[in-house]
Amino acid sequence: NKFILEAFNPDYQNAHLESKIVVALERISEAFRVLLWEAGKEYGLTPIQLQLLIFFNSHSPEYCKVNYLAKEFNLTKPTISESVRLLAKKELIFKETDARDTRSYSIFLTEKGRLIAVKSASFSSAWEKPIHSFTEVQKQDLFHSLLELIEKLNKAGIITVQRNCFSCRFYVSGKGNDYCNLLQKPLQSSDLRIDCPEHEPAT
Repeated sequence: NKFILEAFNPDYQNAHLESKIVVALERISEAFRVLLWEAGKEYGLTPIQLQLLIFFNSHSPEYCKVNYLAKEFNLTKPTISESVRLLAKKELIFKETDARDTRSYSIFLTEKGRLIAVKSASFSSAWEKPIHSFTEVQKQDLFHSLLELIEKLNKAGIITVQRNCFSCRFYVSGKGNDYCNLLQKPLQSSDLRIDCPEHEPAT
């Protein structure tokens, strides 16, 4: 694909706004990886191990299973299983077998794991500080654009899991009149969620 090949060519970028946006997102992605590496160094954790701890701390047990985690992080089940094994060896997590299916188990944090997850998640403040300087309109526009981009990447099969409003069966789209049938209320841009605990995939 010529666009992909040329996207990182400065001359091509100057004539194509889409390419500039791709490169900007790549820079942001790289900075995110660096922050994860830095946050994990103190505890001898890789970025994915640290991401798993943070995920376990903020999501319900139904999501904290190897099959789901592989989809969530776009990794193979053996890769997730190995990370889980190493986290258990460090006594940061423990497993509980599903009573309905003994082949399946959910993953929970130990107290030590929870403390590391909470402390390490603070790396997100490096992102929030500059965003705080945006106006409310800028923040809402940026958030809405990112939601739409995530939705399109999901439909293209690049992002395999999403739990935002646009992919939820309770969401009703309307020009300036978005609505949530679960909450039974209209949704402003600031009400839209990117990781909703009550999310149910639209059919």
